[in-house]
Amino acid sequence: MKNILVADVMTRLPIIIKPDTNLLECAKKMVRNKVGSLLLVNKKRLVGFVAQKDILWALIKKSKEDLSKIKAIDISPRKIATIKPLATIEEALNKMKKLKFETLPVIHEGELVGMITVRDILAFHPEFYPEVKEIAEIRELSKKLKRIKKAKEREFINEGICEECGNTDILYKTDGILICESCRNLR
Repeated sequence: MKNILVADVMTRLPIIIKPDTNLLECAKKMVRNKVGSLLLVNKKRLVGFVAQKDILWALIKKSKEDLSKIKAIDISPRKIATIKPLATIEEALNKMKKLKFETLPVIHEGELVGMITVRDILAFHPEFYPEVKEIAEIRELSKKLKRIKKAKEREFINEGICEECGNTDILYKTDGILICESCRNLR
């Protein structure tokens, strides 16, 4: 297992597009090829990466603009994590886990030669499933922690039982406890 390389399991013909391709075409290409991301390539050099979530973000944030007017390179992250074909799949998995990515472009001597995904690794080595599951759990936990942080910052909670008087009402967080408006006004 330690001597299995990224080059052994990577997808050698990833779906690529030109950097100036518009987002509407990107979305169509993703649907046609049943992929979640596209690599932006200019003369065999990786210049960007567009995922489904990037297109959704553009659709929400730039809804005034038509998707056919926004270029893929405009929403692509500037820094892209990559891996070399001679790296082991264990190194690839560790990098994916650390960065919370499910895909890494494979670069050799500055040129794109493939792409490795969690699926590629699992198809070849299903015993990595616990580690891949750990990546998903870490991602889910970090999302939950963000939601909890937002909830703690909220001033009121929909409806519940007041911790001071026991009445059911709209609750407000005051001094670390949830109380109704009546009890809040008495303080």
